[in-house]
Amino acid sequence: MSFWRVLLAIIFPPLSVIGKGCGSILIVFLLWLCGWVPGVIAALVILNNPEN
Repeated sequence: MSFWRVLLAIIFPPLSVIGKGCGSILIVFLLWLCGWVPGVIAALVILNNPEN
């Protein structure tokens, strides 16, 4: 997880997970619409997942 991805996850979470697949983008986008904090948390969890 690079510094730029973390910074992008804080500013605009859906754009930070663009390389993780369509499902991840959709989940983060929906959570981001519900509130900024859930979107940021979801993006950071997806980016920190070692399986992907």
